Amino acid sequence: MSKPKLLDQIRETIKLKHFSIRTEETYIHWIKRFIIFHKKRHPLEMGEQQIREFLSYLARELNVASATQNLAMQSILFLYKDVLHKEITYIDKIERAKKEAKVPVVFTRGEVTRILSNMRSTPHLMASLLYGSGLRLMECIRLRVKDIDFNSNYILVKEGKGEKDRITVLPEKLKEALQRHLLKVKLLHEEDLEAGFGEVYLPHALENKYTNANKEWGWQYVFPSTRLSIDPRSGKKRRHHISEKILQQSVKEAIKKSGIVKNGSCHTFRHSFATHLLADGYDIRTIQQLLGHSDVSTTMIYTHVVHLGGHGVWSPLDR
Repeated sequence: MSKPKLLDQIRETIKLKHFSIRTEETYIHWIKRFIIFHKKRHPLEMGEQQIREFLSYLARELNVASATQNLAMQSILFLYKDVLHKEITYIDKIERAKKEAKVPVVFTRGEVTRILSNMRSTPHLMASLLYGSGLRLMECIRLRVKDIDFNSNYILVKEGKGEKDRITVLPEKLKEALQRHLLKVKLLHEEDLEAGFGEVYLPHALENKYTNANKEWGWQYVFPSTRLSIDPRSGKKRRHHISEKILQQSVKEAIKKSGIVKNGSCHTFRHSFATHLLADGYDIRTIQQLLGHSDVSTTMIYTHVVHLGGHGVWSPLDR
């Protein structure tokens, strides 16, 4: 029996480790680019020197961001360690991408109001959650019914960035709208069940541990897709969550309609959430926990935004 092709080996290893499809796509993208860069040599014929050359090329010639270079390295090291089982020692003398500390783009409170007023229906509700709860785009997209506690006013974010769980605030103003929205989603789920469907994707081991949980109401997505689709891994016909592109496009159009020239996006609502909490006098550690930052220094970037004018200084012309 012939040995599986390299890409098939990579996919199988990723599947065994229960990584997401998004991670699979990212790893394969960078592994392919690494191999093509070295004129399609097999990775087993290469090692530290070739990895160093590729990563330095990304920084020197393509001027990629530091995070992008790190992601490329992570993908390649996964290939060697977990797929090929080849030990890679410390890789030194890499030309590093410059890590620029950028002050994030932030909407004013008035701009948030204008943008949301130019949005309707489900995208409006989702964008309101990005701002009102400080959620990342995919955290909002992947939200499950059971993760919203209407009585205690909190949202449980499961496996956020870095596979960490955290609790953030549920805005009082959104409770009624969310409850109305979930009534519609529940009717849709009941129709799926009657039609012989109603299953939802469950994270790795949970599907084996809780046999019928994938049909339970609590596990359904808060923002489901409008149509059923085939799960590329299991082959089952399921209702997945809504595509992130729908919200991204809706936010982009609303920003344009609002006449705002800032280079804003879905993530700008999260930046605005943190900045406005800081301006309201909330403790930096509290904001760190709500955002799910591992290091408070990441949260501290918002202190540069919240001050009035440059470094909190009044111009003498305004005095």
